[in-house]
Amino acid sequence: MNKKASEKCGGDAGNARSPWLRTASKDLLSLALMDARNHTLRWLSVYEAGLDAMGWRVPMRPELNPPLWEAGHIGWFQEYWIGRHVQRQRGTACDPTGVRLASIEPQADSWYDSSAVPHDSRWLLDLPGLQHTKDYLAETMEITLDLLDAIDADVDDPDAALYFHRLALFHEDMHGEAFAMMAQTLGLKVPTGDGCGSDLLAPAAGRVHAAQRPPLTFLPMRWTLGLARGDGFVFDNEASAHEVALPEFEIDAQAVTWAQYAEFVEDGGYDDERWWSAAGWQWVQREGRRVPRHVDQLRQGVLQRRFGALVNLPMHRPVVHVSWYEADAWCRWAGRRLPTEVEWEAAAHAGAARGFRWGDVWEWTATTFRAYPGFNADPYRDYSQPWFGTHKVLRGASFATSARLRHSKFRNFYRPERDDPFCGFRSCTA
Repeated sequence: MNKKASEKCGGDAGNARSPWLRTASKDLLSLALMDARNHTLRWLSVYEAGLDAMGWRVPMRPELNPPLWEAGHIGWFQEYWIGRHVQRQRGTACDPTGVRLASIEPQADSWYDSSAVPHDSRWLLDLPGLQHTKDYLAETMEITLDLLDAIDADVDDPDAALYFHRLALFHEDMHGEAFAMMAQTLGLKVPTGDGCGSDLLAPAAGRVHAAQRPPLTFLPMRWTLGLARGDGFVFDNEASAHEVALPEFEIDAQAVTWAQYAEFVEDGGYDDERWWSAAGWQWVQREGRRVPRHVDQLRQGVLQRRFGALVNLPMHRPVVHVSWYEADAWCRWAGRRLPTEVEWEAAAHAGAARGFRWGDVWEWTATTFRAYPGFNADPYRDYSQPWFGTHKVLRGASFATSARLRHSKFRNFYRPERDDPFCGFRSCTA
């Protein structure tokens, strides 16, 4: 299985990483699933090199998971919704609480069910070792691919029949970025790859340009926010499509840079309560933060720790590892504001030919994560609904995001204090 996927380096592998996988046929979906699993296994090699001598121990922090739990959860999720799910071909019309087949791993539910295993208790589990975890990943993938192959190519509703295979693919892609975030937090060294599709992280230098474009102005418009069901895979928080009236607005053509953010720091921004929301001021005092996370120096250049190495970053690069509170404070200091998610999305589409650039860092928006009108939770109930009202929406993608997830309508979401993701921001005229 893994050899078959690795031999696809080139055209097929490129297609398997296409941003159009939401409508992929079962053959392309099969390649993409293998590609995602190989990506997971490469991340496990990084963690083995960095943590094996320490017994795979990582500190118990809210933003981390035990790496072997993270990997086992990926296999469990795939098996739970595909291999064990007798109503899988009904897609979102299935009964998510229906009877399931037994797992091939008797203790899988007690180990890896994220809805039933509280976060802090994951450090107390007697998890299996690396080889056992790899075997579980291999066996669950084999079952997944067999069941995918058995789907009739002329099935009446391919979106329903392929729904859970697509969901499992994107779920694994998200955890691939979670592995990258955790490696950055832990300071693990990450190899650059061989240039044949095996790079764990996309190179940022080729996509970021020193020339700064002026902000873009958009006249009043009506914008369709969200996606309609019935044309490929749609996450439940993206449905349903609805029109929003947008007044005129001006938005940055690119994310705020280190040079721009450094002015805030040098002006004493972290010491001036005027620029912070009440919750943000409490956060900055509690954390004792005076520069963004992982930064050692921010004066005549940026020295930031990136995957265990101290790196001198060009000042024209987007600022990264800032919380929503920091993004909001910078905007207040600059006399600007964060864009709403509808402003960001409309600008990403309507401004594509005018220099609107995105995809290097996730971008905080002013929008609190809530349901769109007519929301109905999909079978994976815990994906969106539990986080409404407490998280902020981010748009775009980062250099660690799978190409398959790079969609201008994709809604990412984190709590406002999170600064471990690869996140930055852009601003609008206040």
